Amino acid sequence: MRIKIRKAILADAPLIAAYMLMAMEDIVYAFIQENNQSKAFEFLLYFIESIANQYSYQNCWVAESDEGMIVAAANVYNGSDLVALRDPIISYIRENFNADFDPENETQSGEYYIDTLAVDLRYHGNGIGTQMLQYLIDYYAITHHQTIGLLVEDENPKAKKLYSRLGFKEVGTKTLVGKTLTHMQYT
Repeated sequence: MRIKIRKAILADAPLIAAYMLMAMEDIVYAFIQENNQSKAFEFLLYFIESIANQYSYQNCWVAESDEGMIVAAANVYNGSDLVALRDPIISYIRENFNADFDPENETQSGEYYIDTLAVDLRYHGNGIGTQMLQYLIDYYAITHHQTIGLLVEDENPKAKKLYSRLGFKEVGTKTLVGKTLTHMQYT
């Protein structure tokens, strides 16, 4: 399937929220301390529609089909900006859900971090995730000479295999909301 990848715009926010929720449902539930898909979606949408935070549409890329339908989304930001980008989210969570919220750092200076990447379930198996990753590699690593990082669950061997096939290497582990994840980078 042919797709066009572009920077996201504000109007893309509802679909980005749906894809982001697919990628990080358990994590968002931990943030809001409730397994409520509707509340999790609204939480993400609020931040995606806002500016200057890690989930903002400003940090997202989308894949459009030839028909103009958004079929995938990725959230990517500079790891050195994590603390500043995450601060509004931490403040919001502490005020509304969990006063003791203190998440681990999932990225760091020296890498552009692919926070989430998700493809519409109806389009799985069409190579869209691979095309998105290759685009991000070309944009960040090849064109701009940056390292790209991501985290992957050991329970997702297909994703780990895809990342390895595209040139990502395991560089360690990180913990995020109690989950231990494999940290991979493309340099």
